[in-house]
Amino acid sequence: MAAFTAKDVQALREKTNVGMMDCKKALVEADGDMDKAVDILREKGLATAAKKASRVAAEGVIGLYSDGSASALVELNCETDFVGNGPEFKALANQIAKTVVEAKPADLDALLATTISEGSVSVADAIQELFLQIRENLKLRRFVLVEGTAVSYIHGGGSVGVLVSFDTNAADNDEFVAMGKNIAMQVAAMNPEYLSKEDISADELAKMKSITIDSSLNKPESLPKPILRKLFEKACNEKLFSDEDIAAYEEQKNNNFLFNFLSKEAVATLASLAVAGKEEYVNDKIFAGAVEGRIKKQLKETCLLDQTFVRSDLFDGTVAGYVADVAKKIGAEIKVTGYTRLAKGEGIEKKADDFAAEVASMVK
Repeated sequence: MAAFTAKDVQALREKTNVGMMDCKKALVEADGDMDKAVDILREKGLATAAKKASRVAAEGVIGLYSDGSASALVELNCETDFVGNGPEFKALANQIAKTVVEAKPADLDALLATTISEGSVSVADAIQELFLQIRENLKLRRFVLVEGTAVSYIHGGGSVGVLVSFDTNAADNDEFVAMGKNIAMQVAAMNPEYLSKEDISADELAKMKSITIDSSLNKPESLPKPILRKLFEKACNEKLFSDEDIAAYEEQKNNNFLFNFLSKEAVATLASLAVAGKEEYVNDKIFAGAVEGRIKKQLKETCLLDQTFVRSDLFDGTVAGYVADVAKKIGAEIKVTGYTRLAKGEGIEKKADDFAAEVASMVK
């Protein structure tokens, strides 16, 4: 029998946070050697973790750390929101974010190999130690490091994290910080795709225009009246409509709700005719103007600085206007230079739970 006491078991538990029975078994296997017992627990944990690695880890938290000169966000994933909301899990995510700021790793592999901040083990081992406690698949998915002036915001207890970077001479001004927080909240809520129109490439704009044109042609009810009139005349004259749809058109053609009286087949016919006449219609001034209007609306929705500022109680206008207003009030130079938004589990396909199947498999 290995020589160790109940106090040794308790000490190993306090050191590793692993269950008492697992600690006792490890000490038995290690003949009472504390360091060897720790290694045994880690090895067993790695084996168990490998078995669970295929399980989807789409829950978790966004960790944050900033020291004033640099800021970092990290996404640490787990399997359940119960674990993701736990204090130990959140503390580890923030500790890893601090490691990013201090060590400035080049990539995820480098971060995992880095000694964790305020610790003596690597980030990978720190994650492994937490796994030994909670027995869920844990995964450090990504991180972002922003150097210079940045204002942060964490939403929903860590479900979304945002960093907004600035070029300013008022980094310590309270009104600037409050403004930065409000813009970070805007990013969290509205999830813009670009900072400004200038960040959209010519190819992306061309693609956006092409999609908008095709979308407009496939929704004939949104087409300019002169074009729509031509389409109706062609459909009726060439008997592409049913007799019922021709009659409905003749009776309701001056009705603003005309499309409510047409069959789905008639609407589809109009869309097909519009697409077939694409080359003609894209050169129509009215149609081109409508397309440009829709593109401008899309840009206003997808570009942060062009978005309507959500805190209308503070400023009625765009985000860019809000920044300019605050800069004028405090007599400072303020320029938004970028932003980063991380949402936990973003893009991870979650497994659909089948409770009945799970129970059935357990009783087999």
